[in-house]
This record gives sequence, C-alpha cells and structure tokens, in this order.
Amino acid sequence: MRPTLDDLITAGGRHLPGLVGVEVLDASPGSVTAELPVRQELFARNGYLHAAAVVALADTACGYGIVLNLPDGASRFTTVELKSNFVGTARDGRLRVEARLVHAGRTTQFWQAPVTRVGNGKPVAHFSRG
Repeated sequence: MRPTLDDLITAGGRHLPGLVGVEVLDASPGSVTAELPVRQELFARNGYLHAAAVVALADTACGYGIVLNLPDGASRFTTVELKSNFVGTARDGRLRVEARLVHAGRTTQFWQAPVTRVGNGKPVAHFSRG
C-alpha cells in the first residue's frame, strides 16, 4: 500500500527532514510544496545558510513526490542523480520549494525544484533530481 502525504510527514519528522525543520505544505499529483524556516542552526561558519539545508529542503520535496507518484506495483526507489545550482542565499525568513514532476517513466522519474525566498520570491537554488 502506498503511503499518504501524512504518513511521509510523520515518518520524516523522526529523520533528517524533521531535524532540519522541513514543513510540507501541499502535495498534488506531480507537485509538492514545502518550506524551511531559516535559523542560525542551519548556517555555515561564514554566517550564511548552509547549502546542505537548501538541498535537504529540495530533496525532501522531490523524494516525497516520487513516493506519491510511484507506478502501480512499485514500492521503492533510489536517487540516480541530483544537482543544485545556488544563485542566492538567506539569513532570515523562510525558503519555499515547489517540486514538479517533469518525467514519469516506468523506471525513472525526473523532478525540478526551484527554491525561493518567501515574501520576495528571489531565487536561492535551482535543484533537480532523477
């Protein structure tokens, strides 16, 4: 039986997504929206948001999307590739990711997940996962 979004949120709360503070807001077929409150614990030594926090946000949204869009009969998946291009950062506020399914094949899925700042919509990262 395929897990629901609530199942994923509950399970994620006990793992990295919960530790980092990822908040999943919505999921629909082929789409997952999540946010991350920016806080000092997620900063790198240089005083800016650590890249791994941004990747955790985007990768969580894509991963949840993959699970929710697995083909009938499928129960597991693995990451083939992920890519992040950083074009900005944040020291406060919230980040939002809107992960979108680009390709849903029999054995692979490809997702794009732009990460932006909530409020002004400025891009922080372009993320993709296959």
